[in-house]
Amino acid sequence: MTAPLTRRRMLKLSGAAVLSVPLVFFARSAPASTNAAQRAALKYQPTPNGISQCANCLEFLPGASDTAPGGCKLMPGDDEISPSGYCTAWNTM
Repeated sequence: MTAPLTRRRMLKLSGAAVLSVPLVFFARSAPASTNAAQRAALKYQPTPNGISQCANCLEFLPGASDTAPGGCKLMPGDDEISPSGYCTAWNTM
């Protein structure tokens, strides 16, 4: 059995709902992360090597736009890979 909805209870519930909105927003936006050990092992650099760049590599996972950072299948947990970056695992086959 639930308590009747009084004006006081409605105001408390409304206040709790309004205060929880920022918590939901911040919980959804995770900070960007990098995989420093894997970057070092693959000699990742944020600049291209001639025409070789992450944007045209088969391992690259694109970001939200053409210029937004993305990910790499070979660097799990790293979501700050530059589309114009390069590493020694660059692959187009």
